[in-house]
Amino acid sequence: MRTVRNVHERLIDAPAEVVGALLDRISSPDDPLSPSPVWPPIRFDGPLGVGADGGHGFVRYSVGAYDPGRSIRFDFSPPGNGFHALAIEPLDAGRCRVRHVLEQEQGLKAWLLWTLAIRPMHDTMIEELFDNIERAASPAGLPRPYRWTRRARLLHGLVSGRPTATSVPPEAELAHQAFAVPDFADAYALPLGPGMPRDPQAWRKVLPFPVRATAPDELLLGEDGGHLDFRASVLIAGDKVTLTTVVKFHNWRGRLYFAAVRRLHPLMARRMLGRTHRRLAFAAPSAPDRAPSPPDLSPARMDETAAQ
Repeated sequence: MRTVRNVHERLIDAPAEVVGALLDRISSPDDPLSPSPVWPPIRFDGPLGVGADGGHGFVRYSVGAYDPGRSIRFDFSPPGNGFHALAIEPLDAGRCRVRHVLEQEQGLKAWLLWTLAIRPMHDTMIEELFDNIERAASPAGLPRPYRWTRRARLLHGLVSGRPTATSVPPEAELAHQAFAVPDFADAYALPLGPGMPRDPQAWRKVLPFPVRATAPDELLLGEDGGHLDFRASVLIAGDKVTLTTVVKFHNWRGRLYFAAVRRLHPLMARRMLGRTHRRLAFAAPSAPDRAPSPPDLSPARMDETAAQ
């Protein structure tokens, strides 16, 4: 076993009280710090406090210690061990230091996985969380966003959520109306992260085919051919996006053609939906741009409020 200790820190041109108010909103519906939707949002099974259980994505932990406005420690859930923690250190009236520490005992396999794959993504996520602190707290905003390494971008693409097979949603009315009795139908879905577009028109480029019909929550694409017709529905419902494909054969050539491409179809449908989902996640506004502005807790403003 070896002890891994990973430390990130950044000077923030904002009072500790302002940054602390942001820290207290982690995992809330208007969380201004979690770097989602590119990364899974931090979620717990209850209000932020000692004992709250949750995590982000496949990383699971519970709140082991919490000093409101100052620090929070997350303890990794068994069979994991160790913790990661965020702390705010006041420096003067207008500056503070934010520090994130991860510490864990790791065997050889866990250490290799951490070194080769997890650490580059962890480092990127923490630096993007720090970016959000600057965006939300510093009067000057964020002058220089953290720049992803090629390795982190490659690894992120490999572990990003994959569309899962599902039944054709009953809400996909355009897909259901496309053909009276389709010869083939399938569907794949992905959850929508915070800030991702809920307008199906934003998903227009998921497939390079003409638009056949539109509805408030659904977009229907497709083409007709002499051997078969097909339609692809993009539905936004229940905080997820679903890509549904329906096909109608005209003759034996259509059946023969689709028999040849049927094995590739699931791979291509998942790939096109996943690629579009990732592109829109990266293009989504940052958490501070989506969240309401925090109260002004600067000393000058507090003195002004007291005088009133």
